[in-house]
Amino acid sequence: MQNLILIGMPGCGKSTVGVVLAKALGMDFIDSDLVIQKVTGKRLSAIIDECGDVGFRQVENRVNAQLQAENSIIATGGSVIYGEEAMEHLKQLGTVIYLKLSYEAVEERLGDLHARGVSIQPGWTLRDLYNERCPMYEKWADITVDCEALRLREVVGYISRQVDA
Repeated sequence: MQNLILIGMPGCGKSTVGVVLAKALGMDFIDSDLVIQKVTGKRLSAIIDECGDVGFRQVENRVNAQLQAENSIIATGGSVIYGEEAMEHLKQLGTVIYLKLSYEAVEERLGDLHARGVSIQPGWTLRDLYNERCPMYEKWADITVDCEALRLREVVGYISRQVDA
């Protein structure tokens, strides 16, 4: 089976869904944030502190544009959609799935954005970030899953049916 790439806002469940989906489909799991940390030897928040928002996105774009995977679920960082090269590469690697949540649900799930390693411009609110990113997720998605009222197993089941696994 080809790769499945999960995109969406921080807190939408990309890593959680990714692990369970990989088990259900007998696939490998890759968390691209962990790949970034391994490649750089730094936590995401440390990269943002050192390089700023723009510098972090450059690192994220470079690492994701070089990912190699087969038969894998890839959970990306929420800001991966800013990297044109990364997204074009990921689209070639497989099916891009947008895990969509309302602003209210995202706000409820997230804690400290900085500690979580969320790439956000200085002075911006979570609402600003949400409003900017959602159209970008929709642009890149092959499949959109409205996760608002779904439990984890329902999201996994829906995706499984969509990809005919």
